[in-house]
Amino acid sequence: MLSMARSKQRVCLPHFVFVLFLVQCRLINVYAILDPVDFLALQAIRKSLDDMPGSNFFASWDFTADPCNFAGVYCDGDKVVALNLGDPRAGSPGLTGRLDPAIGKLSALAELTIVPGRIVGTLPQSLSQLKNLRFLAISRNFISGGIPATLGQLRGLRTLDLSYNQFTGDIPHSIATLPELSNVILCHNKLSGTVPPFLSQTLTRLDLKHNDLSGSLSPYSLPPSLQYLSLSLNRLSGPVDRLLNRLYQLNYLDLSMNQFTGTIPGRIFTFPITNLQLQRNQFSGSVQPVDQVTIGTVDLSYNRLSGQVSPLFSTVQNLYLNNNRFMGQVPGSFVDRLLAANIQILYLQHNYLTGIEINPTAEIPLRSSLCLQYNCMVPPIQTPCPLKSGKQKTRPTSQCNEWRG
Repeated sequence: MLSMARSKQRVCLPHFVFVLFLVQCRLINVYAILDPVDFLALQAIRKSLDDMPGSNFFASWDFTADPCNFAGVYCDGDKVVALNLGDPRAGSPGLTGRLDPAIGKLSALAELTIVPGRIVGTLPQSLSQLKNLRFLAISRNFISGGIPATLGQLRGLRTLDLSYNQFTGDIPHSIATLPELSNVILCHNKLSGTVPPFLSQTLTRLDLKHNDLSGSLSPYSLPPSLQYLSLSLNRLSGPVDRLLNRLYQLNYLDLSMNQFTGTIPGRIFTFPITNLQLQRNQFSGSVQPVDQVTIGTVDLSYNRLSGQVSPLFSTVQNLYLNNNRFMGQVPGSFVDRLLAANIQILYLQHNYLTGIEINPTAEIPLRSSLCLQYNCMVPPIQTPCPLKSGKQKTRPTSQCNEWRG
């Protein structure tokens, strides 16, 4: 019996050790599942950033647990593939601090986003090491310095959003050569220099508004795949008619507040655009749409456009032609649609128009606005105009005679 008991002990002891070994292995698996390089990179990133008051994004970042369960960390196997820093809920506080260059050690990273906050400093050059990066969005912070030209090494990058920061310097030409770009959003920075030619034939959105860009755009500097183009509030110049004629897939166009010159091609009014903003430039010549315009809002104000107002514009809901050099009669189709409340805004002030056939007793619908003042006619109907239109109802006769030539 004693020998049998000893025999059982000999059998049971190794079994117990084996079970203990399995438990230990499992514990090691739980706490060391992540690649060590990625683990150390996350620690460095955490040390360089903090929650802003009211945020608790980093509450789950306890490095005694599995980092793949941290808020904003997404893994595939033992590698981090997505890093979304900050609470994405609208209106929540963001992060403060700086971006640690260790981000470049996350070799499998395909997506990097940082919510609006108060992150300062420069964009780490090490981002160029993220060869798998497809999506980079770091907007509405206080990041300064230049956009690293080495981002041009990210050949698979599809979305680049660095908007609402304090970047300075040029837009690197290397970025414009990336073959798979679909979204480039660099608006509301302090970028200068020219707009480089973008080579990606899959680019659908280009937003460079509110910078200090200058120079002209060549006819082939942007691909015809573009659907959204905003270049407003820069110092861009030169003609764009040949370029615009190629961008037939545009559904939004804003070139306002620049120094563009030349004519506006009539073909552009046939594009599937919902909002056309060309105001406050130096466009000149007549404007002749090739067909009835179905764009909801067309703003051509504060240019040097001349000739007759085309009746093909009468189907536009919000039409701004003010502060140009249009002359002649306002087409009757405008009056019909205005009185039927199909036109909500019709601004024709500060031109050289000579008449409009409308009954002085006609009542403009409450939801519609008409402004005719400061033309070469006495407005047959008194309607409220924007304050910046001034108080003069009619343009001086000397100016009208001079313009008629």
